[in-house]
Amino acid sequence: MRTTSTLAVAALATPLALAQDSSSKRGLCYVDTKDSSTDDAIWDGSDSDLTWYYNYESTPTSGIDGSKLQFVPMQWGAPSSNTDMTFYNNVKSLIDGGSNITYVLGFNEPDGCANGGSCVDAQTAAQTWIREIEPLKKEYGVKLGAPAVTGSPNGFVWLQNFFTACAGKCSADFIPVHWYGDFQGLASHIGQVNGTYPNMTMWVTEYAYPEGNLEDSQDFYNQSASYLDRLNYVTHYSYFGAFRSSVSNVGPNAAMLTQKGELTDIGAWYLGQEATGHKPKGGSHSGAGQVAKFAGWAAVVVGAMMFLA
Repeated sequence: MRTTSTLAVAALATPLALAQDSSSKRGLCYVDTKDSSTDDAIWDGSDSDLTWYYNYESTPTSGIDGSKLQFVPMQWGAPSSNTDMTFYNNVKSLIDGGSNITYVLGFNEPDGCANGGSCVDAQTAAQTWIREIEPLKKEYGVKLGAPAVTGSPNGFVWLQNFFTACAGKCSADFIPVHWYGDFQGLASHIGQVNGTYPNMTMWVTEYAYPEGNLEDSQDFYNQSASYLDRLNYVTHYSYFGAFRSSVSNVGPNAAMLTQKGELTDIGAWYLGQEATGHKPKGGSHSGAGQVAKFAGWAAVVVGAMMFLA
């Protein structure tokens, strides 16, 4: 049973304090859903705190192309042909056309072969990187993000195998990190990654507390945002939740938008705004398949949480 106390009042005041914070680290992990065209204006508005975005693709999203958000292309998986240069050509075309492409991301959860992972073996990924990604650094000075493996132990093994297969020919500048779980797990995982790659900066490109109740989801957001802002070696982060609660595959309470497309408290805080009081609700999950295409590790974590409950 909860009782009103000085500590409780202080806890209630915390979200309002965080809402005033501004962070240039925050970006948009963009997921295309049936409502995206309606909701796109939310992310790049004048009152949005976001500075960059990625969409798991090598070309910008039309609804926010040319906005204040800097686009970060991604090589999601490996092409079927070992001579394919589509990713390199697309990014080169953007740069030659005047786009500010400072960073690129390489491979989304390549160690995952179900629930949205790109399922690429380390040797193939290394060959693709050397052919299509590494030249962007040599020719244009683009900074390169290492493959974004899952938060499982297999992720560490896959990434080590990748760098071994590269034989010194893959010069990644930063390590992207994915995590789905509680705050203690997030902090521990980030610490482990930093300990493994101490000379590289880090981006947290997917993270959320899946299938939690509203209070726990909000507590996770507030703790994690404050923590990531304090870490000097974490230069960018993007919360996984930029979609409506009715199509969320990480639970409705993790979403940044309600089923009606209104900002939830988490969504408002992430954009640097005050809490809205709008409560997210679930739905038929008719659009969750599209969201699940990207948050592969989230589905595994949710399944494990249900098994352990």
